[in-house]
Amino acid sequence: MRGHIRERSPGRWAIVLDHHDPMTGQRKRRWHSFAGTKRQAQIRCAELVAELQSGTSVDPNKITVLEFLDRFDRDWAPLHVTARSRDRYRFALDHVRRNLGDRMLQKVHPADIAALYALLTREGLAPRTTRMVHTALHRALGQAKNWGILRDNPADIAKPPKAPSNETPMLQPSEAAGLLERLRGQPLYLIASLALGTGMRRNEMLGLRWQDVDLDAGRLTIEQSLEQTATHGIKVKAPKTRHGRRTISLPGHLVAELRHHWREQQDDRPWEGARKRPCVRWGGRTASEPQCRHKGLARGYGGDRHARGHIAQFAPYPRKHVDQCRFGYTDDLASAWA
Repeated sequence: MRGHIRERSPGRWAIVLDHHDPMTGQRKRRWHSFAGTKRQAQIRCAELVAELQSGTSVDPNKITVLEFLDRFDRDWAPLHVTARSRDRYRFALDHVRRNLGDRMLQKVHPADIAALYALLTREGLAPRTTRMVHTALHRALGQAKNWGILRDNPADIAKPPKAPSNETPMLQPSEAAGLLERLRGQPLYLIASLALGTGMRRNEMLGLRWQDVDLDAGRLTIEQSLEQTATHGIKVKAPKTRHGRRTISLPGHLVAELRHHWREQQDDRPWEGARKRPCVRWGGRTASEPQCRHKGLARGYGGDRHARGHIAQFAPYPRKHVDQCRFGYTDDLASAWA
């Protein structure tokens, strides 16, 4: 294993490395371009030989950032993240494609990534969104390192802007009572009451089935949820973690409201045929369970999850216990990419 340099033009050098492929035993030659003095080229040649001997070198590759991100989205994302998370990765990495897409991947340096974050900030992107771009880019470049395309991950050094630590406003008990009073008699009353009383996520409520509700015991079980993505539309999925699959106790008023809702749904006969099963139907819509899964129920219901459900913090239980049982996460699982 050896290397030498050739001068292509004044100040431009070709570094040539000769070695044998450990798999085939055949001789292989690598070419690297270098700009600088002859002495600097010799030093760089010695560094590349040392990397080749230690097994830390990577083959020169002309793949661009855009080409690699397309490969990352095609070969890695479908196997390791949910469809919803994949949409978030695409949204975040579109900023990288737009600004660094034509750059050679192996030529991207920490300074280039830092300049990208500064540009996004000047364009008015919120610090939290810029940090989301950093998270997605760091994951993608880390995979490039695992695949042997990069020797180091430049995003390890580049730091995104700090996100402001604003406290999320929480509904107080009196405000929650006022909200329910305003919604009383409206189609969204029950879903708002269920959200405030249990802390369930919106997609968990939309995936709730009557078979998951035990009114006699006063509890319900989270077994599935609805997910809407640009690629697959609306579909049913299982909870992402074991903490997401959980049993939640129901307050007495919710048991009574759900029992009344069930009777009304029986009167409406929202299913036909033996092969269709009843579902928990929101917003006064008439639908069978397959329709409930794919039509997007209770349209218009929104709001931040942490601005509802945390009414449970006023219950006589430790806050951490309430979060684990009702919200389905622990401290190490609560993140923006849940």
